[in-house]
Amino acid sequence: MTATCIPSITVPGILSAPTAEDGVLACPLRGSLMDVPRLTAEEARRLISSYDVGPVDGAGRLVVVAMSGGVDSAVTGLVLRERGYRVVGVNMRLYNPPDDQGFMNPCCSIDAMEDARATCQRIDIPFYAMNMAREFDEAVIGRFVDEYANGRTPNPCLECNRHVKFRHLIVKARQLGAAHLATGHYARIEHDGDGVYHLYRAFDENKDQSYVLHTLSQEQLSYLLFPLGRLRKPEVRELARGFGLPVADKPESQDICFVGKGQYAAFVSKRRSDLTTPGEIVDADGNVLGEHPGLLHYTVGQRKGLRIAAREALFVLRLDTEANRLIVGTRADMHFNHLDASDVTFTSDGWPAEPFDCTAVVRYRGTEYAATVEPLAAGRAYVRFAEEPSAIAPGQAVVFYRDDEVLGGGTIAAASRSRPTISLARMA
Repeated sequence: MTATCIPSITVPGILSAPTAEDGVLACPLRGSLMDVPRLTAEEARRLISSYDVGPVDGAGRLVVVAMSGGVDSAVTGLVLRERGYRVVGVNMRLYNPPDDQGFMNPCCSIDAMEDARATCQRIDIPFYAMNMAREFDEAVIGRFVDEYANGRTPNPCLECNRHVKFRHLIVKARQLGAAHLATGHYARIEHDGDGVYHLYRAFDENKDQSYVLHTLSQEQLSYLLFPLGRLRKPEVRELARGFGLPVADKPESQDICFVGKGQYAAFVSKRRSDLTTPGEIVDADGNVLGEHPGLLHYTVGQRKGLRIAAREALFVLRLDTEANRLIVGTRADMHFNHLDASDVTFTSDGWPAEPFDCTAVVRYRGTEYAATVEPLAAGRAYVRFAEEPSAIAPGQAVVFYRDDEVLGGGTIAAASRSRPTISLARMA
């Protein structure tokens, strides 16, 4: 791991100065902040008491906050400082786009790092940069390309959470002596009287991110803090403005951070040119309807780009990578009532002995459907829906909920209208 900046500060009583071998170095502050008066301690207490940010429970404990350069992570650091924690802000350098890629990376750019640094300066907490490009490339980019090559639709944000933030970054936080790692995710963590941790949806249903957090284990839940879980986005921006944070009105990025707007096919094709081979577009009966320019341009449920004249609108039903065929059908053909899931885990760390009823979500911020989950061999589950979801895409996550609690979830391996006879071992 290589370092991104020259060491410039130490944090007495908290951290010793990191080294280049650690890949964690403090970056020198440069530039000036907005000319906004700082709040007095009393003004800060009065302002923050108007929001549901949690108890003043820090008691001087050290917490590492993942600072992306956006308003959510900025307010996370602010809130925890006001709750009595000793806060250290860390910005992860995840991806360095080639010069010919033609877009400004929204969350890993120098500008994003400067925004994170300016925020830390504003709230008087130390700032460090951390180079995790190698871990990100292996866990997220490599899987992203491989999944498209296999005709599946990946969720890179989920994989970044699973492997980079909540695996590698937790290791780094522990090495720095932190009691917790905190992020700006919109979700809630609570523990009961038996010491069991539970993951819940955020209060702001328009920002809830619990879907991409379903892989968290008990150990991870006990170490993580999500201070924004009880706040709504307008409140987050109000707090940022009230404290004069330089990113208070910074727009949000909606694109895949390492790809850029609408460029995923070009991104994948540069790494797998074999995926641009043209092939047939067929209906469910095998009738040839047209030609596609390469399967990587399509995902299950897609309507645009088929360039086929038909009486009814056609949608992508399946990608046959072996025959290089794109199977399409009408909206009625898209509805399935069964799916098989792999890589299934539960937030309780247990494994259910019997089938259970719940609601299931098959896409990020998608519709909830009543379902019955039948646990199979460890890591596998069969899901039966009471009503038919549309466009179940292999590679996406299926997440199980009971009311607002996340029970667990897995990766969609296959979907059908009836229980498939294919051996699950063949899908391993």
